[in-house]
Parts: sequence; C-alpha cells; structure tokens
Amino acid sequence: MALVSGPAKRALAGSGRLGLGGCGAPRRGAYEWGVRSTRKPEPPPLDRVYEIPGLEPITYAGKMHFMPGLARPVFPPWDPGWKHPRYQRQPPIHEHPLYKDQVCYIFHSRCRLVEGVKQALWLTKSKLIEGLPEKVLSLVDDPKNHIENQDEQVLNAISYARLWHSTEDVPKRQAYCPIIMDSLIQLCKSQILKHPSLARRICAKNYTLSATWNRESILLQVRGSKGTRLSAKDPLPPIASKEEVEATKSHVLETFSPIAPTIDLQECHVYDVRDDTGFQKGYPYSHPHTLYFLEKANIRPHRFLPGQLRAKMLLYAFGSALAQARLLYGNDSRVLEQPVVVQSIGTDGQIFQFLVLQLNTTDLTSNDGVKNLVWIDSDQHLYEYFRCLPVIKKKVVVEPVGLTGFQPETFRKFLALYLHGAV
Repeated sequence: MALVSGPAKRALAGSGRLGLGGCGAPRRGAYEWGVRSTRKPEPPPLDRVYEIPGLEPITYAGKMHFMPGLARPVFPPWDPGWKHPRYQRQPPIHEHPLYKDQVCYIFHSRCRLVEGVKQALWLTKSKLIEGLPEKVLSLVDDPKNHIENQDEQVLNAISYARLWHSTEDVPKRQAYCPIIMDSLIQLCKSQILKHPSLARRICAKNYTLSATWNRESILLQVRGSKGTRLSAKDPLPPIASKEEVEATKSHVLETFSPIAPTIDLQECHVYDVRDDTGFQKGYPYSHPHTLYFLEKANIRPHRFLPGQLRAKMLLYAFGSALAQARLLYGNDSRVLEQPVVVQSIGTDGQIFQFLVLQLNTTDLTSNDGVKNLVWIDSDQHLYEYFRCLPVIKKKVVVEPVGLTGFQPETFRKFLALYLHGAV
C-alpha cells in the first residue's frame, strides 16, 4: 500500500471542493506545500510623544515608572562626559571638518583598475617602454656583481620558504611569499662588502603615503600602502637623457573610451589635500629607492591579476616620486631639472614584475608637454613549479620534491635593481 503524506491526504479529502467543476487544482494553505509567506509583519506603532502646538503632553516622567494612559517621556541623549571609541556617533558627512564639495578619486591598496597599466599610464601622464633600461641591464650582465654561489643560494631560499619554514605539508601563499621576498633582499644585502654605499639604505615596512594631483578636471589622490620601501640617503640618478625627455612631448596618451578613467577609484568628499612621503622631516633616508609589493592572497578571486598588480606598482611609485619632488622643489607645476627615479618590484612568490619610473614633470593637468617615463618588465618567472609532496606510483617516486624550471635570470634583474645607484 502506497504511503500518502499529510498534505496529500488533505488534498484528496477535499476534492469535492475543487474549483472548475471538481477538475481543478486542490486548495492549499500557505504552509501545506512548503510555501512560506514572504510578507513581513507590519511594524508596531511608534510609542512617542506627538508635538501638538498649544498643548503640553502629560508623561509619566515625574512618576519614575511606567503608567498606562500617560505618554512616554522623551529624554535628551545622555552625555557620559567622555567618548567611547567604539560607540561614539559620527556627525553627518557634510558637517565633517574635511568635507569638500569637489569629489576626490582615491586609489588605495585594494583598488583594482579594470584597464590595468593602460589606465595607470593615463592617470600619471606617463609613456610606457617595454623592458628594463639599458643602464640596469648592464648590471645584470656584469659577473662582478654576482653573488658567490648565487644560483645555489637562491634555490636554498626558495626551498626554505616553500618546504622547510612551515610544518604544513603544502604551505600557503600567505606564508611563503613574504619569506621568499625577505630572503632575496637579504642575499642582496650581502653585497655590502663589495659596495659599501649599500650601507646608506634602510628598509621600512607598512609605511603610509599620500600624494594629490589634478588630471584635467579630475582631482586624484594615492593614499596608504602596506608594502616595503627601500630608502636611501642619496637619490637615484636619472635614466633618460634630456633629449629623450624632450622627445616625449610628441607622445599621445592612449585613451580607453567609453570607460571613464576614474573607474574603480573610490569617490570621496572627506579628504585632506596634502603630500606626505610617510616620514618625518629630517629623516636621514629620505629618498625612495625601491618599493616591494606582495600578492599573497590564498584565495584566487582575492588576488590581483598581473596587470592590476603592475598598475598598483606604477601608481604607488608615481605617488612616492611626486611627494618627493614636491618636498624638494615645492608645489609649483613644472618640468623638473633633476628628475626623480623610483623603482618597484611585485611578486606572488613565483612570478616577478619589475618597474622603473622617472618623474619628469609635475604639470599633470593637460595631456600636452613633457611626459613621465615608465619601464616595465612583466611576468618574469623565478621558477615554473614547486612540488611539496612527491608523486609515488607503484612504490616508485615518479616526481620528487623540489622545484622545476628555475630561471636564474629573474634574480639577476632583482639584484640589478637593488644595486642600481650604488655601482
């Protein structure tokens, strides 16, 4: 005998009440077939005092307890005499002391530009040159600048980060990516005995940055950073000659209409128009040398795409150079007699992005005139793949533990950017 559920029995029992002459669908309640009503109950009436002109409400404030028939009193907000940092009420945005009518488009550390480097070039009024400058590549080819047992030490640094540092079978990107970057920087620091001028540098982590500029009729700002900055007492020398800088006047900036150049930037009315390098006045290592960025998100949707990471590197390098130029030469828009050069390196622990920026002008309003220069060497693999667990088939190790596809040329470029300005 077939089993029949409760709602089905009620539907069969009530067949005499079917519509359309007994041939229609059975009536059913809202909860009989799993259909729940989405109607929300109406909110209760407000228990408050209505202000009627000429009449004074009678409340139970003097009774000190609730009494039916009397209105509920309205008391002023209680002022404890101090402000709790968690529960204090913020004033309306238009009453904020830093509120401004003009919108400022802010680029912060989590902004992802949809057009990548192309959009960053327009925002910074820059011209792109593929590859690293010849001045930097000459340091790569010189064997005098190489470290003793260089390839072996780099392999040990990678194995330490991916295999030996963590107790997990397969370490996550968030764990091994900073270890690889710090280990490579330590290898570069070992060249101090050969080049004593490397001792005139220092690394600062989690520094802050703020730089504001106008681009056509748009107010832009680069704010905040969570990377590492290598600062030096001496600035980097210019890379491009004056003739190459003058030749940028004929360069036409690429547009990406109908997409707005401010897409993915944060619109803000509360901001402070200031240029801050992140360090106090009198800091001995005041000149930015290289910015290091890590893309260490474990979840793939949270990671920056390579083009977005390069755009982030470009904007932060530009912001550091612009803040430094205004600190040295003032806030007037001009073509710099001594350009400011800033380098940037980004990685996810396996693929490296190299960038060199030369700030030639602080006149960024129009598209005419001298442009800034950017050299980018993208998608340089340090290694192809690293296997943390061996592949065993029929009790035979088919693929052992270790990395494959090691490319020593990538670390040579890393070392050349570190030695730039000291050799």
